[in-house]
Amino acid sequence: MSWQDQLKGDSLAWLLEPDSPGVRYLTLRHLLDCPENDPELVAARRAAHIQGPIAAILAAMNPAGYWVKPGPGYNPKYRSTVWAVIMLAQLGASAAQDERIARACAYLLEHALTAGGQFTASGAPSGTADCLQGNLCWALVELGCDDPRLESAFEWMARSVTGEGVAASENRQAAVRYYAGKCGPVFACGSNNKLPCAWGAVKVMQAFSRWPRERRTPLIERAIRQGVDFLFIADPAVADYPAGYSDKPSGNWWKFGFPVFYVTDLLQNVEVLAGLGYGDDPRLANALTFIRDKQDGQGRWLLEYDYAGKTWVDFGPKKQPNKWVTLRALRVLKAIG
Repeated sequence: MSWQDQLKGDSLAWLLEPDSPGVRYLTLRHLLDCPENDPELVAARRAAHIQGPIAAILAAMNPAGYWVKPGPGYNPKYRSTVWAVIMLAQLGASAAQDERIARACAYLLEHALTAGGQFTASGAPSGTADCLQGNLCWALVELGCDDPRLESAFEWMARSVTGEGVAASENRQAAVRYYAGKCGPVFACGSNNKLPCAWGAVKVMQAFSRWPRERRTPLIERAIRQGVDFLFIADPAVADYPAGYSDKPSGNWWKFGFPVFYVTDLLQNVEVLAGLGYGDDPRLANALTFIRDKQDGQGRWLLEYDYAGKTWVDFGPKKQPNKWVTLRALRVLKAIG
């Protein structure tokens, strides 16, 4: 069965409507596989950058390359540099299309990346976390950034997963160690009561899925294997991962939304596993059934989790059919199909 045969309506035509140029561009690119030099895709990419969410976010950028205030850019949520860059990547923005995006990438690398490869909320290595590291590594690659400093960021990220050459957080004299937040291997996180955090795991694995195969070192390959094994310790449809301070998984696993920051959902988990080559794994069967069953009678998915009023742009009313969420769902079905 093709991915389009799994739809209850022609949502593809809906996504191609000109009223949402960003969705139209990514539909042509990701769902219809238009070549990069296809005239229709070129025109859609240009339109997506000069009107709509990408243009609104870039209009708020300081000419130096940051949002709201200078520095590492984690605060204030969700308008500062970190969140603007992550959102731009999800919107399909490209450094090759607008020089301001390249400037923002360079600023982030200069102010949020430590010499040891940690992306940090504070400017110090101790301010790192799996969700932040994974989100920014993924976003910079997705935006077209090819700065050599990314090598150290991916190296640290892989090492932090496997634990190779990383001392315990208590060993304050060690040159490379864990910290109170990023506190141990296999996605252990202080914010999750020092247990492995599946949200952080999804972000890290998403970044690895976009790192070119020819640049994946043996260390990165080992980290990917450990990450996949971790994400499959539970049925993704059940999401019974270590919950830290709760006796049950967060309900947000089953609320599909846009944009996606450190809170994640089942949809992103499946997309990441498919991107790493596990799309035909039978352990995804229940999750795929859940995804398909959430569409309405017209083949559209609702916006169930959002950041309305907190980011530079809103993406539609909650509990209503949403083009960005539908695009996410269709990308997953296509990747599996």
